[in-house]
Amino acid sequence: MFKKTLIVLSALAFFINNVAFADIKFWTTETQPARMAKQEDMAKAFEAKTGIAVEVIPIDEKELGKRATAAAAAGDLPDVIYHTLQYVLPWAEAGILDVDANNDVVKELGKKTFAPGALNMAKKGTKIAAVPVDGWTQMIVYRKDLFKKAGLEPPTSYENIVKAVEALSSDDMFGFVAATKTDENFMSQVLEHVLLANGVNIVKSGNQGWKLKRALEFYKIIAKASPPGELYWKQSRELYFAGKTPMIIWSPFIMDELAGLRDSAPPTINDDPTSPELASRTGFITNFSGPGNKSGAAWADVRYFGITADADTDEAKQFIMYSMDEGYTSTLSIAPEGKFPVRRGNSTDPEAFTKAWSKLPVGVDRKAALTDLYSEDVINNIVAGLDTASRWGVKEGKLSMASKIINSQFLNRITRLYIDDQIDVDEAVDMINKSLKQFK
Repeated sequence: MFKKTLIVLSALAFFINNVAFADIKFWTTETQPARMAKQEDMAKAFEAKTGIAVEVIPIDEKELGKRATAAAAAGDLPDVIYHTLQYVLPWAEAGILDVDANNDVVKELGKKTFAPGALNMAKKGTKIAAVPVDGWTQMIVYRKDLFKKAGLEPPTSYENIVKAVEALSSDDMFGFVAATKTDENFMSQVLEHVLLANGVNIVKSGNQGWKLKRALEFYKIIAKASPPGELYWKQSRELYFAGKTPMIIWSPFIMDELAGLRDSAPPTINDDPTSPELASRTGFITNFSGPGNKSGAAWADVRYFGITADADTDEAKQFIMYSMDEGYTSTLSIAPEGKFPVRRGNSTDPEAFTKAWSKLPVGVDRKAALTDLYSEDVINNIVAGLDTASRWGVKEGKLSMASKIINSQFLNRITRLYIDDQIDVDEAVDMINKSLKQFK
């Protein structure tokens, strides 16, 4: 009997010691096997340095909201969650995030080392509700060689883009490939970027006026310069890769493909699908402006680390500090082409992480560093987009409202009616304003 009791007590002690030694739990939406392996390696490196063990738990991104709400109700949240922008303020309001702890981490790392746009989008009052980790900015991808040959300025404004459309459109070249497929999220992203560029803010009270009108008129110009039909990311990339258009709007995930590093999406501008020729001819613009917003705007998707209300706060802070400093290059290496550094550097070198990131290998079937493919100016320009990055509803604390408006897709449908000449621009503006009132 004594022996059995001793065995049970020993087993219980072992279990308790191991539970205590589990230390912290980390939820991540980077669930692909290769990315999980990199995160497991990072957790081991962190444990070797600090003695703090991290359990890396994959959570499907579409399940994250429900899982977090259920865990919060049960008092069983993980210590740290890697999550999208859409959850920052709602989770801060609901008490899922420990705002003070996250703000402390940002302050300790140094606010000035972060991209201002990424911080502003996570602001709750005077505090930063979650720690920015990485992000990407939507870009105007353009043929800088054709622009130079035609004596055109880069496409940094509505005006410059319209001039380029007029100058470069021909029987062999579509002046632009705009998004026109109304049920595709791609059109929602592109349209938001174009409207933000002219200062249109759909969550503000009152009617959207001349800024919306000018933005729609501009969108119609680039849509009329595009091929007919239902266009989204696929046609944009194919036509640009074939040399059939000088301008598209796309994400930075195109950067490795432009250089012939991905067999499933080869450039067809010449006879060699592995050639970096198209990459060498391409420029990128993240921030562009309309007449109603001279400073312009960049559309960005930013991800964050959030220490939760149920966390072992001290150990969670250490994990994030490590992941954003000594281990930050490893954090970005999980998928460098879509993980721009939102923390540029440290007190020793303000550009340390940007430099390290630019040398990370990108590509699928072949690998190369971004610095081997693009100039320093190009790399600095695309990263700088995170300085001015914005999204509807973030500043006003109405991201949830903005998401509902965007997801309803009436902006896409009304814009398409206007593009197709079924309504005029004043009717389009009126229809959009009437639809917006349902959400306010």
